[in-house]
Amino acid sequence: MALLKLRDGTDLYFKDWGSGKPILFSHGWPLSADMWDAQMLFFASHGFRAVAFDRRGFGRSGQPWEGYDYDTFADDIAELIKHLELTGVALVGFSMGGGDIVRYVTRHGSSRVSKLVLVSAVTPLFGKTADHAGVDKAVFDGIKAGLAKDRPQFLDDFSPLFYGTNHGTKVSQGTFKQTLQIGLQASIKATIDCVTAFSETDFRPDMAKINVPTLVVHGDDDQVVPLQYTGKLAAEMIKSATLKVYPGAPHATATTHADQLNADLLEFLKA
Repeated sequence: MALLKLRDGTDLYFKDWGSGKPILFSHGWPLSADMWDAQMLFFASHGFRAVAFDRRGFGRSGQPWEGYDYDTFADDIAELIKHLELTGVALVGFSMGGGDIVRYVTRHGSSRVSKLVLVSAVTPLFGKTADHAGVDKAVFDGIKAGLAKDRPQFLDDFSPLFYGTNHGTKVSQGTFKQTLQIGLQASIKATIDCVTAFSETDFRPDMAKINVPTLVVHGDDDQVVPLQYTGKLAAEMIKSATLKVYPGAPHATATTHADQLNADLLEFLKA
């Protein structure tokens, strides 16, 4: 396995496929780099260098007790980019992974970055606050309680909302089984702590600091990360951002709308 030993001794697993202009993919919760299979295969086969990693605490990476916050995640990405000597890299983040790449740019700068893509992302702010009509804190408290009580069943019950099958989207049973298997590879501590990170981190100050071309992709039937609280606002707050809304699409667009997403990403990256 390809493992990078991070500054605190944590092992970070990554895939590095193909050659050409680099793309780095940051995965969603509670998944791993494997959620990007359709994109990794497509872009590595189309003359790109496709890189994806397992966030600390998830997949095949190490499982430290602490460090599940966005500054740490951004610093991990910085170490990986430096290790792989990536320049002119396009950063693509899904769901909570959108926060990883936004915080990387605002914390480490954009000198190595060419473009940014936010797919069904939690940015600029997922949770409800006094000045933001997001998702109520009680929802996230319920998620953490459900994980602590019976994580396998909670994650299994989460998949229909994630993929939108409760609204008619067609997804194979194999995909459901793989999703559960990937989710259960993660540390339960990381899985719970990341709910706090992605629900409470306010990326609104980061939005104005993004200075690279940005594509925002979001489904208008996203039951997990609602468009009106996140993608729509992100596109309004980021200079020169382009918003693509997928009609009827659920949260998991990288899987349910893989062909459309790949085509849109390819067009954006080649522009």
